[in-house]
Amino acid sequence: MNSSMINAMTSMNAMQRKLDLIADNIANLNTAGYKRKSASFEDLLTTAKQQDERFAQAGRLTPLGFTIGWGARMTQVQQDLSQGSIQITDNPYDLAIHGNALFEVITDDAGTRAYTRSGAFRATLNAAGDIVVTTADGYPVVVRDEGGAEGPLLLPAGYELQVDAQGRVSAVSVDGSDRLALGQLKLVEPVRPDALLAAADNLYTIADGVDAADVFRDVLPGEEDDVRITQGALEQSNVQLETEMSELLMVQRAYQLSARALSSADTMMSLANGLRA
Repeated sequence: MNSSMINAMTSMNAMQRKLDLIADNIANLNTAGYKRKSASFEDLLTTAKQQDERFAQAGRLTPLGFTIGWGARMTQVQQDLSQGSIQITDNPYDLAIHGNALFEVITDDAGTRAYTRSGAFRATLNAAGDIVVTTADGYPVVVRDEGGAEGPLLLPAGYELQVDAQGRVSAVSVDGSDRLALGQLKLVEPVRPDALLAAADNLYTIADGVDAADVFRDVLPGEEDDVRITQGALEQSNVQLETEMSELLMVQRAYQLSARALSSADTMMSLANGLRA
């Protein structure tokens, strides 16, 4: 296989991965809390070669040295954590974050944590008859009490959820005569966004062996941080369809160019194989 075919093949592979990324963004255009993914690329090894000395003819202006590239590859998928638009829903279990922070949720019985911007929560009854506030896929939302203890957000039966701008959670009786303090929502800010791994169900995780303290810092809404919570609202996806369509056209053209280069290299090799002495 010659260098032209290798160059085209590796570039087509990188463009295909970019197309998959764009398709994922467009598919989640209306997913609450979804954050756009972008990719970075780099050139593969470039080989410097020297032409035969017979090319060094009198009056020749072009240099004898030339380079051969070996295509490009996708090196990293990055999360665009910029703020999405806020849509009012009037659902008390819908929470929207203003600012750079993530909700923390529990994904299994071992207490494994994951993180999300989607505040489309719901009420789920547990065996004890209490209401557990969870994600749409059943992962409990984490709250922290005044003593610093963390656990799932539990709402006594017959009470309604109330969350203020600082993320303080209360349970209020239907008639408003009784109020119970349930703690404060556990919010974290990613100080190393590159360490976030996109998982299923619109969640982020971190790699095994990575200390969460190195990736996140705790957020205190309304005090030290410019973060606040709006109840009865949802943050929409930050994907812009016109941007994705523009990138889609550019990637398709680059893919077509590489495919044409591959086809031309194959044609030239077929011609060379058909030559007779």
